[in-house]
Parts: sequence; structure tokens; C-alpha cells
Amino acid sequence: MTPNQQTLARSASLSGSSLHTGEKVTLTLHPAPPGHGRKFRRKDLPDQPTIDARIDHVKTVERATTIVEGNAKVHTVEHVLAALSGLEIDNALIEMDASEPPICDGSAAPFAELIRSAGITDQAVPRPYWEISEPIHLETKSGALMTIVPDSKFRISCTQVGPEGRHTQFFSTEITPALFEKEIAPARTFVFYEDVKPLMDKGLIKGGSLENALVVRGEQVLGKEPLRFKDEFVRHKILDIVGDLALFGRALKGHVIAVKPGHGPNHELATAIAKQHAKAMAMVPPSVTPKGGEVMDVTDIMKLLPHRFPFLMVDRVLSIEGDNKCTGVKLLTYNEPFFQGHFPGHPVMPGVLQLEAMAQVGSILLCRKPGYAGKIGYFMSADSVKFRKVVVPGDTLFIEVEMTQNKRAIAKAKGRCIVNNEVVSEAEMLFGLVDA
Repeated sequence: MTPNQQTLARSASLSGSSLHTGEKVTLTLHPAPPGHGRKFRRKDLPDQPTIDARIDHVKTVERATTIVEGNAKVHTVEHVLAALSGLEIDNALIEMDASEPPICDGSAAPFAELIRSAGITDQAVPRPYWEISEPIHLETKSGALMTIVPDSKFRISCTQVGPEGRHTQFFSTEITPALFEKEIAPARTFVFYEDVKPLMDKGLIKGGSLENALVVRGEQVLGKEPLRFKDEFVRHKILDIVGDLALFGRALKGHVIAVKPGHGPNHELATAIAKQHAKAMAMVPPSVTPKGGEVMDVTDIMKLLPHRFPFLMVDRVLSIEGDNKCTGVKLLTYNEPFFQGHFPGHPVMPGVLQLEAMAQVGSILLCRKPGYAGKIGYFMSADSVKFRKVVVPGDTLFIEVEMTQNKRAIAKAKGRCIVNNEVVSEAEMLFGLVDA
């Protein structure tokens, strides 16, 4: 695993027909800045909305993974995400003029080739990753068994089982760019003959053909060309796992063991991993440094911010992603001065101080730039402010800020404060830095 985030060196496009909708589509991969992540843009829709490729945007997982944000949706995201994840592209804008990427030959190889043609560039910013801390095991209603256990690398061991136990296959591999590109990306999607009519009845696979999928009929395998691997089915299942787990949003270190996987079970595993990560982050004491990302303790923070007791509202920075995302933490004890008078007998953190914490985390992002250290951040405006839950002594306040616009020493940002994985406050802020 490369230590730094990566993006594309330039933009690159390919065109074709989509599998389920049958639409003609052109897909273009664009470079993106550090911390951007992988996002889809529907250029065919008004205002060209973008959709973050994240677990919480997954809408359906029947025969493909569909993500939705607002009125925009993208079907069958797994193959292009598998290629980006497998080749360790952390930041990319995936632009399309239809709702589904081209199916091409039914594998991820065309997307991998597109990435190679665009080139890959190191972004000199640490890659955030999550190392599985304890085993996760799931048994789904479909009969799938999904397990992930701690490992220093990212591995997948998969068993594919067809109807009545037919075409049972097993394959195990470490997922590295070289191994993914050679052993996994070329594996094509497949369908059992008895499933074709039910899928067509549901309005799916409108663009399906023997040119972009393998059809298994009894012991026969029908396709435009012979099998690329004797165990091509299970390799494609691993391809889908890589693509679906990419929606977790961080590189993984762990060993996935899957039996009869599918998009639904894959999504359940990704969700369970996200919950483990969130739980661990919610329990991080100030003496523990999380793995991955960029971390600052209070001494480092005071080198950037002029704020001091009792008005320094950030105890630790857990991660900084590029120039536009930062997560800080404030550990709240009953000894905080504001709890004494707000309110006696019913201590509650003032909402305005939660806003101040967001502004300070935003200021940390700005103050990291040359020439800005030691300046003071002043609010210019706060919009769409919402206070959802009370914050009390004993809570750990996680402060997430994302810059949406930055011109010199003036910035717009979205911030939110989180306690126990629930948003307690949020706001859109405009603030600037001035000399102390």
C-alpha cells in the first residue's frame, strides 16, 4: 500500500452502453485534490450534481450497487470503483452523461486501462486507512457468510457457490495494484441462465449480451470469448467485493473471507466496518494516536492558534485530509468553566461554543498555510445553524470541518459536531484570519 494519496495525472474518457439501463454513456475520469475522495458527477442533469461514493448513499444492491444523493443517482458503481480502489486512486471525479457507467466487456479491465492511460500521480498527503481491530462476522438472509479479520495487508479469500452447489470456486489473493490488475480486473460478470428471465422481467440487464457477460447454462459457459481464468466467476466476485468495500472511503488493512458473497452481503460488511471505525474513533482518548492520516496534539495546535485557556476548544486533531478537511476532538469534563454557569444543576455546553470549536478547526486548516500561523480567526457569518442535541460533561465532541471555498485569508466552510456518532450541531461558516 502506497503511503500517500494518489490521483490521476490527467483526464481520460471511454464510451459504451450500460448493462442494466442500456443507455449510451461517456465516462470521464478527472484528477481531484487530496481529501476529495471518489465522487460521481451527472453532467446530463441540471446543475450537474455530484454524489459522494460513500456507504450512506447506497440505495439498492440488487445485482448491482446504486448510490443516490438528492435527486441524482448512479447505478452499477462497483466496477469503476473497484478499478480506482484496486489501483489505489484515492481522489477522482467520475463524470458521466447518463445514470450508469459503460459495462464495456463486463470486467474492470477497461477502467484499469483508462487509469493507466491517464497516469497516476502522488499527492504527498498521507493516505487515511483503517486497520481492522477485531474480527467482524456476518451471516446474511441470502446464506452468505462474510468475515473480516485483522491483517497487516488487504486480502480477500472467496468461495463462489452457484445454484445447487454448481460451479463452486475458491480464490485467495492479496489486493495490490499489480495483482488486482493482472488477476482480478479482467474477470467478467456472469449470470446463470435461469436468472436471466426474472432479471429482464424486473427491467434489468437491458444492455446485457454475450459481449459483456458470461451466461452459465448447465455445465456450459456462453460468451463472446472463452474463459479468461478457469475460476473466472470467483475472481469477479472478488472484483465486486473490492468495489463495494471502496464505499467505506478509506483504504483497508484486513483479511476478508467471503462465502457466497453478493452486493447485499458486501454492503452489510462495509457498513459493519464503518461502524467499527466510528466506534473506535468515538472512544479515542487523548493519549491514543489513531492510525493513518495526520495527527496534532494540543502543543501542535497552540503553535498555530493563539487561543488559550479557557477558550481553546480543540484538544487534538485526529486527521487532516489535504487542504480542505479536518477532524478535531474536544474532551468535555465537568471542570470546563462554562459548565459552572450554563446551567447550575443542569450543565450544557453552549451552542455558540460548539460554533467556536468548528471555527477553530477551520482556522487550523488555514493556519497550516505558510504565513498564516499565529493569526486569529474571526466569524463573518454563520448560516444554516442547527443545534440537534445537548452536549454535556463526559461527552467527546468530534468536530468535522470541510472547506468549500478559500480565497486568501477568507474561507467558507461546512462544520458539524458529533457525539456518539450523532450530529449534535452543524453550520455553514464564513470566517477570516487577521493579525493577532
